[in-house]
Amino acid sequence: MPSVLLAPPRSHAAPPKPAGVRGALAALGEAMRRHRRTIQALQWAVVGIYLMLLVVPVLLPLPPRTAHLWNNATLAAAFAFWGLWWPFVLLSMVLIGRTWCGVFCPEGTLTEAVSRRSLNRALPHWLTWRGWPFTAFVCTTVYGQMVSVYQYPAPALLVLGGSTVAAMAVGLMYGRNKRVWCRYLCPVSGVFALLAKLAPVHFQVDTAAWEASRQAPRPPAINCAPLVPIRTMQGASACHMCGRCSSYRGAIALAPRSPQHEVVNVAGTRANAWETALILFGLMGVAVGAFHWSASPWFVDAKQAVADALVNAGVIWPLAQSAPWWLLTDYPGQNDVLTLLDGAMLLLYIAATAIVCGGALSAMLAASVRAAGAWSWPRFHHLAQALIPMAGCGVFLGLSAMTVTMLHAEGLEWPQGVAVARALLLAGAVLWCGWLGWDIAGRWTGGARRVAVAAGTTVAAAASGFCWVLLFWIW
Repeated sequence: MPSVLLAPPRSHAAPPKPAGVRGALAALGEAMRRHRRTIQALQWAVVGIYLMLLVVPVLLPLPPRTAHLWNNATLAAAFAFWGLWWPFVLLSMVLIGRTWCGVFCPEGTLTEAVSRRSLNRALPHWLTWRGWPFTAFVCTTVYGQMVSVYQYPAPALLVLGGSTVAAMAVGLMYGRNKRVWCRYLCPVSGVFALLAKLAPVHFQVDTAAWEASRQAPRPPAINCAPLVPIRTMQGASACHMCGRCSSYRGAIALAPRSPQHEVVNVAGTRANAWETALILFGLMGVAVGAFHWSASPWFVDAKQAVADALVNAGVIWPLAQSAPWWLLTDYPGQNDVLTLLDGAMLLLYIAATAIVCGGALSAMLAASVRAAGAWSWPRFHHLAQALIPMAGCGVFLGLSAMTVTMLHAEGLEWPQGVAVARALLLAGAVLWCGWLGWDIAGRWTGGARRVAVAAGTTVAAAASGFCWVLLFWIW
């Protein structure tokens, strides 16, 4: 079991109990602090379920075409992972912050557990590179498409299990009782951090109460596993919402906030180029290409044109040869094989989509920043944060398409309901982005310039939303 420092003694005074929603949330945070052992038991239960869903399907034959979710473990596991687990983990980030990370995540539990016996080496400079969230997300997303991670259990074990093994290895090397992997290297940590900025709850630090507590005896230290500097914490993007620090120094409590607050008031002081790249070229570029390519007529046309050129040149081997399943999808028994040409075109399609979408969005945001006055890189990076709702909505819709597809295969169809839900989500995301753009611009300018910035942000969000309109309604 992971070693944690339990709640500070009750002799360290807690703040006066607030009433209403604020009081209920503060009480919930306190309950999380008091019931650490219950949370730990829950974490290990999730680890057991996770390992079962990963390993058992690999030991079974691939499901026949007549199999169903209720009578085939492989299909049931795929639906649990890709139809329920991942889409609703993403949704939870927007609703309750990174509670998944701090309370449920099996990788976090395992890496913290093995770090009890860590060599506790100093973190090397390469490990703390700020570009890892973007790089890891892109590499994992693209590789997952190449091996069909959503469709087959062996690639799922390779991708997810490989990530888990890497997390444990990092835990053994660095950070006693810490989650170094989660803080710096997890492929989805950057995505989670972005979406958590929209959460309407967070652990709030009362700076005045913290400073006043310095007059009292110093309380026992809190083990913040994800290495968050608690005293200066201003948002929810890095916090794992585990509740360990609730009421520490009488200055920390789970509290409500505006979903706009962190993006508008905090992100502008901390946004960086890698985070902007993750939004514009990762979530709104690479992810779009990854979900698009299998349905895109443009992909088919481009591949056919290249194939014709190769045949005319007498070069046949790229059209006939495949690669091992751990490099490219290779399941001839399922009539599902990607040739070397397919793999090359897949990479080119995703790269082109990322460059075109990310470049176009960057140009729209740059024009919006310029409409506010003099050009400013900090303003550009801040305004990019306004597109987080659309970035998150797109990835959620892409993942939930797997949910819809699997249920459709079982004869459960709600075509009108699904279409309406998707349209409402996209429209809501566009409006939310515009609202964020309006609030961010209000920190720089007013009047017509503020309207221009908000309008430009809305247009950029709508342009990204059109990529999903293509997938769901046109193609």
